[in-house]
Amino acid sequence: QVQLVESGGGEVQAGGSLRLSCVASGRILVTYAMGWFRQAPGKEREFVAAINRGGSTNTPSSVLGRFIISADNAKNIVYLQMNSLRPDDTAVYYCASSPIPTPSESANQYVYWGQGTQVTVSS
Repeated sequence: QVQLVESGGGEVQAGGSLRLSCVASGRILVTYAMGWFRQAPGKEREFVAAINRGGSTNTPSSVLGRFIISADNAKNIVYLQMNSLRPDDTAVYYCASSPIPTPSESANQYVYWGQGTQVTVSS
């Protein structure tokens, strides 16, 4: 089992920034990639960013240049720096861990999920 706890969400005005953190504990050795996903009310879950232990990242065009994923492997923490936030970034943000080293955009690759943290961007 891997436990994931997200933090750092909140409410921010459009154009502002937030940094999300995800702390992993438990069977860390089976975690080779971490991802961030988000889900807004009435919408499907959406891939936001992923990183593997080697530092390779994957970021979709929808957030590229605004969101940056990073990791502190020694502390088992993954960060998501979110800049130039827009109202359509409003969602619950989840981190997830994968036993496969590919920083994939597919949610099916991820086995363990955190409880999520709410991000609200007001206009």
